[in-house]
Amino acid sequence: MNTLQGDARLLAGFWLGVLGVLIFAITLPATRLATGTDAAPQLSPAFVTAGRAALAGLLSAAFLLLTRAAWPQRAHWRLLGLAVAGNVIGFPVLLALALRSVTATHAAVIMALGPLATAVAVALMMGQRARPAFWACAVAGSALVMLFAWLRAQGAGGFGLAWADALLIGAVIAASVGYVAGAQVSPVLGAEQTICWICALALPLSLPAAWWLWPADVGAIRPAAWAGFVYVGVFSMWAGFFAWYRGLDWGGALRVSQVQLLQPFLSMLFAVPLLGERLDAMSIGFALAVVATVFLSRRLARPVAN
Repeated sequence: MNTLQGDARLLAGFWLGVLGVLIFAITLPATRLATGTDAAPQLSPAFVTAGRAALAGLLSAAFLLLTRAAWPQRAHWRLLGLAVAGNVIGFPVLLALALRSVTATHAAVIMALGPLATAVAVALMMGQRARPAFWACAVAGSALVMLFAWLRAQGAGGFGLAWADALLIGAVIAASVGYVAGAQVSPVLGAEQTICWICALALPLSLPAAWWLWPADVGAIRPAAWAGFVYVGVFSMWAGFFAWYRGLDWGGALRVSQVQLLQPFLSMLFAVPLLGERLDAMSIGFALAVVATVFLSRRLARPVAN
């Protein structure tokens, strides 16, 4: 597939981005399956974070050995380290902690900020100057998410933003930084090698942590929780990035990142059969509004000339 050129390469990058988003969309309900809720806890968020990283790291180490992958260059280690911090540690632990308290449908609305956050990270980390209208869309999308979280907290009898919403916003930022850092390395290392090096680099921390945090009462963990754990380790943490990083590489990071506008709706749909959640008008309405700002920003994402 490396022989693809021009429009065919861009189109392939787009569809690989869609495949990656489809895989990532199941992450929210799968993580909630794995962790359970505050009322009915299953695997601890710390174990899910360490365990999924360890599982993906072992698969990655095997892949790197089998393919005899070259070692990253010295200039790549900083970016790989940022991707580890964002995608392997920051995003999973913040998401797992938040999903103990909120539904996957609620989290999907907050996570709808992902495309804007990624595009902002592209502009800041890669030195691209975006149009003022793009930044206006980013502010509008962020304001919508904050309003949604605020109204939810008020409806639940709270005041201001719930702690889980702050965790979800942190998860969005962490994932965006990790995505962009990995995207800068993948044209040189290759998409598959990039995510494998990211996961393998975390093994010295993730494997001992997963062993230490292994649940004491394994028999009390439901099979569905283990299924969710395996999914986030094999697909969310590893296989999904094969498609995602290749899509960002071939289709352009700023452009393909906007494919994420599909993700909140897919997460909501998957949460219905997997978790028994119900879709509500408020969540769908705010998700549509946020996605509208993302769609508009996609039209305005082309960098201005220096």
